[in-house]
Amino acid sequence: MTMSSAAPTGNKSIPWFRVFKYCVYAFLTANLFFFFMEDWAASEHLFAGGVSFSQLIEAYAATIDTAAWVVLLLIFELETSVISDTRLKGNLKWVLNSIKGICYVVIIYACYGYLTKFMVIHSFEPSSIVNLCAQTAQNLSFMTDLDEYESVVAVNCADLTSASTFYQIPGTGIVTDAESLESAQRLSIIDVVNSANWLLIVMILTMDVWLQLTGKLTGNIIKVTTALKGVLYFVLLLCAVFWGIDGDFLDFWDAFLWILAFALIELNLFEWHAESEGEHVVPGAETMKSEGS
Repeated sequence: MTMSSAAPTGNKSIPWFRVFKYCVYAFLTANLFFFFMEDWAASEHLFAGGVSFSQLIEAYAATIDTAAWVVLLLIFELETSVISDTRLKGNLKWVLNSIKGICYVVIIYACYGYLTKFMVIHSFEPSSIVNLCAQTAQNLSFMTDLDEYESVVAVNCADLTSASTFYQIPGTGIVTDAESLESAQRLSIIDVVNSANWLLIVMILTMDVWLQLTGKLTGNIIKVTTALKGVLYFVLLLCAVFWGIDGDFLDFWDAFLWILAFALIELNLFEWHAESEGEHVVPGAETMKSEGS
């Protein structure tokens, strides 16, 4: 479908669908800053001696993961909606695939970072501390939740917790109470599940794009991959709901935007396949595939 067939010449309507789609992408890009600030604040407590190069993925897993996903999302947008099939080959295809390959490596590494953080959060052991306010001279950091820490000082120690039983990461000054530890451990599990699910989704989506480019994407294959991705998206939705209830707003908002963004990519893929099969394309999608832009 060309843009000229979507609206009369000289009186083109505002492409609201495209505006909405790119606003979603822009919000996801903006979240990079917030995740960086959150990771940076947490690393100040987890890595008191400074973050080494080998610890970057552990300290900034959310930031690095999000950055790679934003780049990957934009490439999927180019492949499924912007770049025409006639141009999506040769050097351009090689460049896009190379960038995607780098993103995949980073995403898998970020998943490892979440798994490492999961193990750190589950490494807390019972502490001999019974009164937090009596330890203000020990340079302790109290974990209030996953990636959230407060320095223990005289002015805030009583407000942090009323517990008399504490847990501590061996060899560090990071302590917490049972309630905060349980919450952080639940959230660390959700992080791993969420990251692994997205890896599976992008693997299936990459296969869909490859099959479409080679003319092998059939209606039956679409039904099977759509069903598989539907289950995975449902798990991601449950993760988002959990973050909304037990996590923080940034995690919930980011999860919601990612599900929405990839739903738009799925729509791109559906319309791309419909166009290649000569089927009717849903009005309002304003695909640019046939324009070669």
